[in-house]
Amino acid sequence: MLLAGDSTVAACPAFEAPMSGWGAQLGAYAGGPVRNLAKGGATTASHRAEGLWSALLRETSPGDVVVIQFGHNDQKEPELPYRENLRAFVEEARGAGALAVLCTPVQRRRFEGARLVPTHGDYPDRVRDLAAAERVPLIDLTRATTELYERLGPEGSKALFTHFPPGTHPLHPDGVADDTHFCFRGADEVAAIVAERLKEIA
Repeated sequence: MLLAGDSTVAACPAFEAPMSGWGAQLGAYAGGPVRNLAKGGATTASHRAEGLWSALLRETSPGDVVVIQFGHNDQKEPELPYRENLRAFVEEARGAGALAVLCTPVQRRRFEGARLVPTHGDYPDRVRDLAAAERVPLIDLTRATTELYERLGPEGSKALFTHFPPGTHPLHPDGVADDTHFCFRGADEVAAIVAERLKEIA
């Protein structure tokens, strides 16, 4: 299995621990090796421009599964041809004999009362529409993580993210309150969701 995506998928450097993308924890649930070529800050365009996508294809063999999740950074650059870039990834993964799987972006933790506020605009729908049009398996992580966070609530969901008061963590002495990036627990929870859905797909 191979992964393409942004920081919410990527393995994080040790000095950022326990921050982690879900892809870094997927191997524990997937039952096989996972080659994670996701990168913090990546867009669909930069992933290709920096050679990461070519490197992924180089590692791909017929029968592999290629899981693709972008959107957090693409939405910051609305001029990027997001859907077209995803379509090209799918076509090229299929050309390498792999099964391409699209993921909608994981939600950010932003609550109004007990309900989560969507922050990705129409980007999840662009992925859903592409998956339907091209008959690509879809893992709707936007919906799944919304349900997860709301089940835990505004306070309980903090435990999924990199949240520490000042003076409580040796790597974050000044404290941190990051509502985008998971801690190990959150990455584990989302990886388990992805693995369960992949069992249904592949």
